[in-house]
Amino acid sequence: MKRLPIGIQTFSKIIEGDYVYADKTKYVYDLINSASYYFLSRPRRFGKSLLLDTIAEAFKGSKELFKGLWIYDSDYTFESHPVIRLDMSNISNKTPEVLEISLASQLRKQIRQEGLDIIDELPSDMFKSIIEGLYEKYAQKVVVLIDEYDKPIIDHIHDVPAAEANRLVIRGFYGVLKSMDPFLRFTFLTGVSKFAKTSVFSELNNLKDITMTRQYANICGIPVEDLDKYFGEHIESLKTLKEFQNCGDLRGKILEWYDGYSWDGETRVINPFSLLTFFGQERFGAFWYASGSPKFLIDLIKQNPGEYSNFKSLKISESMLDSADLNKLAAKPLLFQTGYLSVKEILYTSIVPTYVLGIPNNEVGVAMSENIIASFTESGYTGAQNMRFDMDDALREGDLQKVLGILRGLFASIPYNLHVDKEAYYHSIFYAIMNVLGFKVDAEVAVSKGRIDAVLELDDKVYVIEFKFSSCPDDAGEEDKAKLFEEALTGGMEQIKGRCYHKKYAGSGKTIYLAAFAFLGRDDIEMKSECIEESLCKPQK
Repeated sequence: MKRLPIGIQTFSKIIEGDYVYADKTKYVYDLINSASYYFLSRPRRFGKSLLLDTIAEAFKGSKELFKGLWIYDSDYTFESHPVIRLDMSNISNKTPEVLEISLASQLRKQIRQEGLDIIDELPSDMFKSIIEGLYEKYAQKVVVLIDEYDKPIIDHIHDVPAAEANRLVIRGFYGVLKSMDPFLRFTFLTGVSKFAKTSVFSELNNLKDITMTRQYANICGIPVEDLDKYFGEHIESLKTLKEFQNCGDLRGKILEWYDGYSWDGETRVINPFSLLTFFGQERFGAFWYASGSPKFLIDLIKQNPGEYSNFKSLKISESMLDSADLNKLAAKPLLFQTGYLSVKEILYTSIVPTYVLGIPNNEVGVAMSENIIASFTESGYTGAQNMRFDMDDALREGDLQKVLGILRGLFASIPYNLHVDKEAYYHSIFYAIMNVLGFKVDAEVAVSKGRIDAVLELDDKVYVIEFKFSSCPDDAGEEDKAKLFEEALTGGMEQIKGRCYHKKYAGSGKTIYLAAFAFLGRDDIEMKSECIEESLCKPQK
């Protein structure tokens, strides 16, 4: 059984150490023989660094490292070329001045290693001189590989002036590449975001973006169809542990937790970092998410909290996926670029395709949900987890009074500046809360006589829900509020029954609950409910 390369991003170490390696060398071959300038965006910890290191070894002529892999038996000649590697995640970027100093320091290491005679001080001048110097020294064109190109911007995304200042530095630095074309054999830049690509590479207009290209859809990550090939023995080994003996379909649960990533709507890949950590720790967990919480994304979502409910099946154009303006960042494109949403389907209903996005898997959904509810309610991460457990217990017990109490607490803990006195707002917040608590809620479910506001299904229960909002004056007394609540709740329940919303689920074998929720304000919430299969559950008030 091969060893697990947890935390290893060096191709030679993986091969020589007999670690598991998902063969990506067919893609390396295609890249080398198809064009000269490439750009790829993938989420963090998705194998970009290992891909670049594999490309570097191919260009260095390290043929024996590739024995047993696809490219070894191809017609690739393994001709040796000088290689420049830059990992921008290792470059300090606190200020533009620090960024330039750190860049220069990294370039001086390359100058010393290659024994070049270069006296330039500015990073862009040093970069240019290194390329020319290597070309002259080896009489071969140079390969340039840059990892995490956007790190100096991403690190300051919450501070637009700082991000913009760093963007100007790296734009000038990367701009050197265009003037060096006669000396370059191959150039590849990777990063997390695409929002900075246009403004950073404005001078490098011959860069081929393969991010959404079907040919390279699984260039990073573990293809679903290869899970057994590379990790079959590890899966069988886990089945012998007591923690997994009652797990049922272990392979299926692994896919539920860590699969779900796609860039073409068809090819699915598994998050490699999460999968390796799962096997290494022998437990399910939100490993990838925990390695870096997206605070700037959470802050963007908080500006429009109701939008979170739409992330389950979000339609967006490819042009919208490229958010290029630092001053107008949108949460949805960034959630996709950074791996919190993935392509579920591509619709070709017009000349321009439409991308349907959704949360990729349990790992991202559960962990991100808990962070969002903690941010919305100021309850903290532990409080969010407790609410999730309490809501789970209440729904599984059919205790809608307990559900009402939890919702009152949640709404009351949301800051006033996030509240809007509109019915649609309360719909959206309810969907958001249930989604962040890990429940699958279908909104606006079509039936023969109308649309159900929300349907929540469990293994043995169905909750059919209608929402009502009534505007209530600030000085309204308890009697006035009670009257408004009664009118709203009665109307909601009559609508559910009169339009036979529940008939869609008759014969399902599940207990069906009808629930009308009425909102008068931030924590003024009441509910009327009924179980229409009295013999199967306790009556509700």
